Amino acid sequence: MTALRENFPAAPAPSADDSTLLEVEGLTVSYANDDGAAACVAVDDVSLSLRRGEVLGVVGESGCGKSTLAMALPRLLPEPPAVVRARSIRICGEEVAGASRDRLRGLRGSRVGVVFQEPMTALSPLHRVGAQIEEAAALHRRMGRAALRDLAVDWLGRVGIADPARAALAFPHELSGGMQQRVMIAMALVNDPDLVIADEPTTALDVTTQAQVLALMRRLVGARSGLLLITHDMGVVRAMATRVAVMYAGRIVETAPCPDLFARPAHPYTRALLAAMPSLATRGRRLPVIEGFVPTPAECAAMAGCRFRPRCPHRAACGGDDAPRAFAGATGQRTCRCERAPRDGGGKETA
Repeated sequence: MTALRENFPAAPAPSADDSTLLEVEGLTVSYANDDGAAACVAVDDVSLSLRRGEVLGVVGESGCGKSTLAMALPRLLPEPPAVVRARSIRICGEEVAGASRDRLRGLRGSRVGVVFQEPMTALSPLHRVGAQIEEAAALHRRMGRAALRDLAVDWLGRVGIADPARAALAFPHELSGGMQQRVMIAMALVNDPDLVIADEPTTALDVTTQAQVLALMRRLVGARSGLLLITHDMGVVRAMATRVAVMYAGRIVETAPCPDLFARPAHPYTRALLAAMPSLATRGRRLPVIEGFVPTPAECAAMAGCRFRPRCPHRAACGGDDAPRAFAGATGQRTCRCERAPRDGGGKETA
């Protein structure tokens, strides 16, 4: 990951316009059973924000609720069976928690772009990739057919595809995984959205292609937009993010500026993730593992207090309280759902 990080351009500095692009308060996503009662809660009372020019990395193990969170923000989850509740979800200053379907369709693609996890399943196998980019643009722009075709070819070139005119005529299965993901990025960015949500955008890619795709996304998003990056890879977060939100069992357990999180992680779960992160210094050594598994939503419903407690090395010395705490870090305010946070986080408790 050290070599990967060296191939990245410097992280974008927040722009002078620091307006908030995304502000979420108390987001909960549950899934109902046949009688309409909530069967399980996948995302539990999540609050976060993202400013223009920031890259917010949301990280955690598989099953922590990251992808559900990513799809719930632009209201892409089918409702029902999903039940999305929030005190507020504001995108570019507009409340979308109770927005109509027509208004949501107007926001998606124009103000919010989404890069999905698996391009092979997100792209239509029956249409040429150029036509799919044209369709994404035509929904929000008044342009003629020839202008749309030129726009699609231009964006295929901007995302680094050689011979973009020829690639525009290809079907998804005729492209490599890396090229498919570049097409997805072009579709997400063709209308210059303010907020980009990328859900595990490099899962199926090799390390070299992963570095190229992530660097491309950071360059194209730039300082005028914001990027919400969902990943399980702490190395990618370190290379890409300006701020980090660590997610566990449906809850955000820690938020911090990226340098603070890696220098002094406050939550035991964050420490465990970082300890399991391979590097050149640990080559040839056996890395520590986090014993046990992420609890299922059904198991979480029966748990009181800290959901990480069954796996926590400090469980015998704490009371299991996971009330959110805020404290001052070296480069900004931090939050942590752990009673040990003020002492171990290296900051002064502020709330």
